[in-house]
Amino acid sequence: MNGIVIIVGIVALAIGLLIGYIIRKSVAEKAIGSAEQFAKNLILDAENKSETIKKEITLEAKEEAHRVRSEAEREARERRAEIQRSEKRLIQKEETIDRKLENIERKEESISKKEQAIIEKNKEIDGFIEKQIRELERISGYSVEEAKALLLSNCEKEVRHEASVMIKEIESKAKEEADKKAKEIITGAIQRCAADHVAESTVSVVPLPNDEMKGRIIGREGRNIRSIETMTGVELIIDDTPEAVILSGFDPVRREIARVALEKLIVDGRIHPARIEEMVEKAEKEVNTIIKEEGEQATFEVGIHNLHPELIKMIGRLKYRTSYGQNVLKHSVEVAHLAGLMAGELGLDIKLAKRAGLLHDIGKALDHEVEGTHVDIGIDVLRKYKESEAVIDAMAAHHGDYEAKNAEAVLVAAADALSAARPGARRETLETYIKRLQKLEELANTTPGVDKSFAIQAGREIRVIAKPEVVNDEEIIFLARELSKKIESELEYPGQIKINVIRETRAVEYAK
Repeated sequence: MNGIVIIVGIVALAIGLLIGYIIRKSVAEKAIGSAEQFAKNLILDAENKSETIKKEITLEAKEEAHRVRSEAEREARERRAEIQRSEKRLIQKEETIDRKLENIERKEESISKKEQAIIEKNKEIDGFIEKQIRELERISGYSVEEAKALLLSNCEKEVRHEASVMIKEIESKAKEEADKKAKEIITGAIQRCAADHVAESTVSVVPLPNDEMKGRIIGREGRNIRSIETMTGVELIIDDTPEAVILSGFDPVRREIARVALEKLIVDGRIHPARIEEMVEKAEKEVNTIIKEEGEQATFEVGIHNLHPELIKMIGRLKYRTSYGQNVLKHSVEVAHLAGLMAGELGLDIKLAKRAGLLHDIGKALDHEVEGTHVDIGIDVLRKYKESEAVIDAMAAHHGDYEAKNAEAVLVAAADALSAARPGARRETLETYIKRLQKLEELANTTPGVDKSFAIQAGREIRVIAKPEVVNDEEIIFLARELSKKIESELEYPGQIKINVIRETRAVEYAK
């Protein structure tokens, strides 16, 4: 029984499997058929789309080809037209050249005929000259060479005579011009330089508030006055002069220290040896500061640099030194300006002349302390502080004690004599000088036809560059005259100003 059941079960399973297989095969065949139909539909759609795209691309390609062809045809037409125009121009040029060649050939032929005529005429003239020479030789009895020698001899005698006369005239005129020029230079330098003079004195007067102060200055048994005289080296003179004390001494710096110290004591009111010593020390420092500042100011005013500090102090000491009624510091500054001005006029070394002029009396700063003349003292001082030999020579020769070895030394001596002889006119300041040069260039630059201008030779000449496209060669004369009138009417200046107008035309080309 169990075996039957198993067999029935196996048969049922086999039947179930067979039925399932048949069902699956039927379903699969239906699915495959549906997929094949879908694929066919897709392929048909793709073929339709590709056909449409193909037609569109073909149409666009045809349109692009048509456009390119149209452009090419247009460019070809334009090039043909340009080539035709170029050919026409070339034909015209060839015709012009042919006409010019014909003209040149005609001119050459005409020139050749003229040259031939000239050659024939020259031959006739040469023959005529030979006949004239032979006739002259026959009449004069001299050959050509003899006549030439005689003529040259006579000419030489005449020329020698005229040359000797001319040389004498030139020498005489040169001397006159030299004297005149020298006077002009000196006069111009004097007019442009200032001179301040003060009376020379070896005493200083200190005013007192009242006569009672005299007793306080003298002190008990004269101890205060002795203390002042001992510390300053200056003699105090207290006499019947009302409300004044006189300081006497040959050293101007010591006298100035004593004056400042005494004024401080009078203001302070406490006068005793200890206070006197303190005030003298303060006055000495104050005066030394003033000396240094005055020396620096003098070198700055003259425009001299790189001086040794000790030399600057010595120059400042000259503020308190006078000579024959003249302040030596002011005199030295004036001599420096005068020498520099004359050196500029003569084209010499302006800096050297100014330096030597400022230092020419440097020995007077020490002549109360050192034995010897101020020239010898100055030589030693300048050598000590390494000044150049040119400056030393110019300083040494300003009184004629030593021979002048350069032209600047002569100018320093002349400037010293000028400054010592008279009070001069006001000197032109640097600021005024610069403004004058700027005004001079401005006047020129604002004139029509002027490109640019340059004031040179310390304002004694202005060089004007004219615009060549505006002013021609004939008109530059009138431009120079117009400028001179304009400067004369609108500008104040010493001496005269040379107007030099330049016109230049340039042609520029490049070789390639």
